[in-house]
Amino acid sequence: MKALVIGGGGREHAIAWKLSQSKSVDKIYCCPGNAGIAGIAECIDVNQDDFRALLDFVRYEWIDLTIVGPELPLSKGIVDLFEKEGRKILGPTKAAAQLESSKVFSKDLMRSHGIPTADYKVFTSYLHAEEYVRFKGAPIVIKADGLAAGKGVFVAASVDEAMDALRQIMKERAFGKAGDRVLIEDCLRGEEASFMAFTDGKTIVPMVSSQDHKRINNHDEGPNTGGMGAYSPAPVITPELQETVMEKVMKPTVRALKSEGVPYKGILYAGLMIDRGKPYVLEFNCRFGDPETQPVLSRLQSDLMEIATAIADERLGDITIEWKKDPSVCVVVSSEGYPGKYRKGDVITGLDEAASLEGVHVFHAGTAFKGEQIVTAGGRVLGVTATGESIADAKKRAYEAIGRIHFRGMHYRTDIADRALQRKD
Repeated sequence: MKALVIGGGGREHAIAWKLSQSKSVDKIYCCPGNAGIAGIAECIDVNQDDFRALLDFVRYEWIDLTIVGPELPLSKGIVDLFEKEGRKILGPTKAAAQLESSKVFSKDLMRSHGIPTADYKVFTSYLHAEEYVRFKGAPIVIKADGLAAGKGVFVAASVDEAMDALRQIMKERAFGKAGDRVLIEDCLRGEEASFMAFTDGKTIVPMVSSQDHKRINNHDEGPNTGGMGAYSPAPVITPELQETVMEKVMKPTVRALKSEGVPYKGILYAGLMIDRGKPYVLEFNCRFGDPETQPVLSRLQSDLMEIATAIADERLGDITIEWKKDPSVCVVVSSEGYPGKYRKGDVITGLDEAASLEGVHVFHAGTAFKGEQIVTAGGRVLGVTATGESIADAKKRAYEAIGRIHFRGMHYRTDIADRALQRKD
């Protein structure tokens, strides 16, 4: 069988890596890919926004299944086109992907169907939004309605911070049309966790839990990023809480979409806040999380191609999905300046040495070739991921591997998974 992975980040490297372990997969293509993915897949020079060109490629190469990594192609309807042409693809339709592409759609759906989330109001007027923030006070959360590469959410500790967020979104148009509407919601307290599940619209199978680290610096300080690291499992998600999340969040969400004429197939990701043992939805994503995918797929025992095909064929209930017990930790290494304007083109050394360590895999996120050298080409450059007998063991291995890697201005947090370790203590 042949597979095509759309995307070129750490998540897509992890997906391609897991597909490469499938006995049924003979060939993997990736669009556009990166320097790391090129070692296990053929990277194709096709614009990933040109769905017709991608469809032609799938037809010409007789691709059996396409897996969409990033949210943008889903929000623009790539699944609709492929399914119309009879091509298997993993992901929700454009209508279902509104669950991620429009925070207002998502919140309205949750409110209508009793899915636990924070209270909120929606604004298109800067003046009205400003008045509301002054009335409500802080802490408060400001969100751009549309897609903003994980950077359109501001948890404001003060009214001044909230005003600055509103200015960035609504006046400076930092996120373009994504900021046409702003969602202002109450700030929930507790511990965050990532909960992903496979679903074919009928059966929902949870993945192992994980926890992301959004802020750029240690102790959750600094601006939000696309994610600076993650680990799995997340101790906050106990077996009892997993059952609650399934019954109160995941199953009701899939049912709610179906009741509104929007069947959902693919990966369903709920970003949760756990407050006194109760889950509240912060956001939904309609694809694998990044960097959560790296530690989660590192623990997947089953064949990813078999799972993806079962979802596309709506027979997920016919297969069994198994996971490894060993925990996994992923630490993201970023370029100098990220999440703002960042450096590119710096030579990366030590990659082979790091990857040779036991239990370690270095997933490339923003890399490219410059001659025969691998250089930085994105804000998040690498996702150094390790498995071990415990979270502490996995963390030690990941940071030992990072110690072998060097490039100018490299930045990473040193406290990934500390929350899990402290909790266990």
